[in-house]
Amino acid sequence: MRKMLASLLVAITALTPPPSAGAESSAATKVRVRLDAPRTVDHDTARLRGKVTGRDAVSIQRYAVGRGRWIRVKRVRVNRTGVFTTTVPRTGRWQRYRATAGPAVSVPRRVPAASDPVDACGIRPRRTDGSYWACTLAENFTGSELNREVWMPQTFFRSGSDTTWACYLDHPSVLSVHDGALHLTVRRLPVPLPCAGGRFALTPYVAGSVATYRLFSQQYGRLEARIKNTATTAPGLQESFWLWPDDRYNDEPWPAAGEIDIAETYSQFPDLAVPYLHYTENDNGGPIPGLNTAWDCTAQRGVFNTYTLQWSATLLEIRVNGTSCLVNTSGDPAFRKPYIIALTQLLGTGANEYDGRAPLPATMTVDYVKVWE
Repeated sequence: MRKMLASLLVAITALTPPPSAGAESSAATKVRVRLDAPRTVDHDTARLRGKVTGRDAVSIQRYAVGRGRWIRVKRVRVNRTGVFTTTVPRTGRWQRYRATAGPAVSVPRRVPAASDPVDACGIRPRRTDGSYWACTLAENFTGSELNREVWMPQTFFRSGSDTTWACYLDHPSVLSVHDGALHLTVRRLPVPLPCAGGRFALTPYVAGSVATYRLFSQQYGRLEARIKNTATTAPGLQESFWLWPDDRYNDEPWPAAGEIDIAETYSQFPDLAVPYLHYTENDNGGPIPGLNTAWDCTAQRGVFNTYTLQWSATLLEIRVNGTSCLVNTSGDPAFRKPYIIALTQLLGTGANEYDGRAPLPATMTVDYVKVWE
């Protein structure tokens, strides 16, 4: 055991830390600029934050509806890592802002009006009856450390096929928080090692995964995450934003116990996100589009996509970038209990098994996770 641990330390030490999300090397000549979703400071102010490469300042622009064009509001300098922050006013109506640096333009962001109700999750979404959802978890992954009062790293299982798999580690090389996001990475080790304390055989691959296991769970509500994966069309990568029954309130065997895969992305399908609901003793006999899964939810790899679940005792609706993709009204008992949240970067299985062509390291970047009730 001592020899195995020493080998693991050597292999991990040899790893290169994952790059910052969206970052370029210092020698990069291509300008890129990102503007994060605004954070409400108070009734009158919102904070804009982003990152730029190839420039030492950005211009903040606001869309002037009356003029029908973008106008410059201010120039903001960036710090040595390329990050910039500034504040803008919240007025009587919502406003759109963007950041520009030379030829690069960020995605526009909406700043809520002063009258829009906000809480820790930002602008409070409306329910169908006109009332507002209330925030129960707002995880924006600020700072440089994982909030272990909410998230527990996975270290016991593996991902992938029976011939090619990745061990889950709690290590900065595969699990890190920086630049306002969570980064879960799958990478190759220089030396194959056993994982889970020898529970699985030798493998050269390691990966990151976190869950709110016995730290946070909820029954019903609205859940949302904004996620970017690695752009590739080669098979081998899989990413998941999913829910699992809280074992403190459930003792049934899977799949009757239930599982809610809000979005699974597979590199063999580079333009899709696949939701999947697992329930009943025979798991409904397999995938049935329109009932427990969907195969037409557009989500391009390599860019941020937003995945949302609205959940009640009689309804589960999954949306991808605001578009409804799957509606289930079974009211199955499997979905009437508290669930935990999991975020996972995996190696693929089956037709999506890793064959060496997909780029490694590959990272699942999570901008935020928000939950309402």
